[in-house]
Amino acid sequence: MALVLFSCKNETKNEDNSQESKEISQEINVYTHRHYEADQELFKRFEEQTGIKVNVINASADELIQKMTLEGDKSPADVLITVDAGRLHRAKTSGLLQPISSMILDSIIPSHLMDTDKNWFALTKRARVIAYAKDRIKPEDLSTYQDLTDVKWNNKILIRSSSNIYNQSLLASIIANEGEEKAKQWAESLVANMARSPKGNDRDQVKAVAAGEGDLAIVNTYYIGMLTNSENPEERKVAESIGIFFPNQETTGTHVNVSGAGVAKYAPNKDNAVKFIEFLVSEEAQEVFALSNFEYPVNSNVKVSETLKKWGSFTEDKLNLSLLGENNKKAVILFDEAGWK
Repeated sequence: MALVLFSCKNETKNEDNSQESKEISQEINVYTHRHYEADQELFKRFEEQTGIKVNVINASADELIQKMTLEGDKSPADVLITVDAGRLHRAKTSGLLQPISSMILDSIIPSHLMDTDKNWFALTKRARVIAYAKDRIKPEDLSTYQDLTDVKWNNKILIRSSSNIYNQSLLASIIANEGEEKAKQWAESLVANMARSPKGNDRDQVKAVAAGEGDLAIVNTYYIGMLTNSENPEERKVAESIGIFFPNQETTGTHVNVSGAGVAKYAPNKDNAVKFIEFLVSEEAQEVFALSNFEYPVNSNVKVSETLKKWGSFTEDKLNLSLLGENNKKAVILFDEAGWK
């Protein structure tokens, strides 16, 4: 993905130096991995409510992290937004973020959904669930991620590659909850039960289940929400054939991951950056995230979309998500040792 720079609104520059300084103080530079219309709508609302101009650079997480690294203390970035706690942790350990103090963020966001040093904060949640073929699998036969290693699921499981950050974070959570040895055994046994070699994204796994290539897939809820509400009737048909199961309800809870934001280490507009993140977890903004992108809100006062509501409530794993980043390297090594392509 190429780097794309744009501003949510255009303003004529005033040649007066003092006025120009004032204008600079009323802006914010957002480096974001997210690429949704809902986000652009929220950026516009923030501008309208605060008068702070939002400048946006869109790119992949890797590109943004590399860009900030190369820019060093000259970076114009105020806020970094990306998906997956592992990537947020990488930005932190790369020295690209700074801790911030905000009573608003502390009061709204649960402690397990923020960095232990408060370098980053969750904006939305996505659960990693088991999607199953309604005509071939009974939900009562499902239970935990660990149960998927049973021989009864041989040649039935579909999942994307080990290079995918979502899978890395799932394995990192198993490492944190159960230890490296059990995590390795889980990865090896899951490989043995795969219906095919990993390929494609989460939506491709769901489509493959619908096509009969496998009976189960491990996917993020967000993608099923997109299929369910797609303008393409074939994708809606795929979603209708799939059931959603939240694993580990009697043990650790279902694994969740997040999209999140942090203030850049050298943010030239730090106060604006904090105000911006606080806005994104407000009830107004969280409703837009929840209703437009089929993500779970981090603000407990906001209801989920009707699509997610139909799937029912669930108990989530309360593991601090900083551990996903801390265990990422171990997860990558274990995947390699397990032969997970």
